[in-house]
Amino acid sequence: MNGATGTESAPAGAAARAWAAPVRDWLLVALAIGLAASITLSETTLVVLALWLLLGPRAARAPRAGWPLAVPMAAFAAWTLVAALASPRPLESLVAAKGLLTLGAFYVVLHALPDRRAAERFVTWLFVAVAVVAVLAIVQVAACPASGTVASDSAAVRLLFRKCARARGFFSIYMTLAGVEALVLVGALPRLAGAGRRLAWAGPAWLAVAAALGLTYVRGAWLGFAAGAVACAPVFPRRRLVLGALVLSVVAVLAVEPGVFQRLLTIGDPADDTARDRLAMLETGLALARAHPLTGVGPGQVKHLYPAWAPPEALRRSTSHLHDSPLQIAVERGLLGLAAWVAIWVAFFGAAVRVLRRLGPADAAARAMVWGSIAAIVAFLVAGLFEYNFGDTEVLLVAVALMALPFVVARDLAAAAR
Repeated sequence: MNGATGTESAPAGAAARAWAAPVRDWLLVALAIGLAASITLSETTLVVLALWLLLGPRAARAPRAGWPLAVPMAAFAAWTLVAALASPRPLESLVAAKGLLTLGAFYVVLHALPDRRAAERFVTWLFVAVAVVAVLAIVQVAACPASGTVASDSAAVRLLFRKCARARGFFSIYMTLAGVEALVLVGALPRLAGAGRRLAWAGPAWLAVAAALGLTYVRGAWLGFAAGAVACAPVFPRRRLVLGALVLSVVAVLAVEPGVFQRLLTIGDPADDTARDRLAMLETGLALARAHPLTGVGPGQVKHLYPAWAPPEALRRSTSHLHDSPLQIAVERGLLGLAAWVAIWVAFFGAAVRVLRRLGPADAAARAMVWGSIAAIVAFLVAGLFEYNFGDTEVLLVAVALMALPFVVARDLAAAAR
């Protein structure tokens, strides 16, 4: 009887794999497009993928995917709930803490990618999708009238050319597009460096994304991109390629829009209104963190306190966030919450570096993908010093999706060692 069962189960398993793999692949394509252009599509696809992994055939699930980073992520989630319950408006804080669900996308992507080849395809799809959006964003700014918007009865025209003075693609604001583009640009650099003619098409696409990033005029994302690009340098066979790519991207942006150069000059300028306002937010955030060091003020509560705590020189008298991810975490969740948040990234970098050490010279593609993931998170964290990108769901989704890549490679290495 056992032999008959085994004979019957083998064809059944093969049949399940035959239709499960294409479904999973198409869902990953949809996720890549959603990450580049639509929060609705990306969140819907993640929900479907999660249900598919839970309820679908076992052939749809990656083998022994595990739960890396579970301890720091669980600690951060638990302390966030404590901070929410301790806030003056616990129900409102609990609703604001729903962003914790975004971190769960890390595990959905990890379990949905069966092996490193699938991971390579996924990041390629994401790069292509972002490049297409970047070209549209360049057209968006180039065709934008002096008024900064286009009035039209066409839904497509309104989607692209409403608020078109700064590149935003299909997102509601330019800061989101900038955050997504910065992560994808630096994540792609190590792969492009070793690809040669095999990915010759990707060079112009990369420059188009770089130009679109410039046209967002988001200085924090520029700094994040620069930090991520520098993080890529040690693994490049020819370090001049990194410098050349950066120079070409800057030249491309300045050729499209010289006004970007003027924006670049205002970085760190104390006379710049935005810089002055960010300094006021920093002062206010530090004061709030000192006043509420244990559990913070609670998620979503900064908007209620900022008007009363902001210094006289603050230009903006009302804001829901402080344009600084670690400061926002400390203010909302206290120092223990900040420590748990930092522990997530420390654990990630430690695990990713361990994977790199296990990869030999023959694993060039895997090394490039892991290093691209590391560089992308460097860009995310550096940009987060100037904007609250941890609270920008679209940007955070791209970050946690790229975070999953080293663990896919680690799973393959463990399987090969058995």
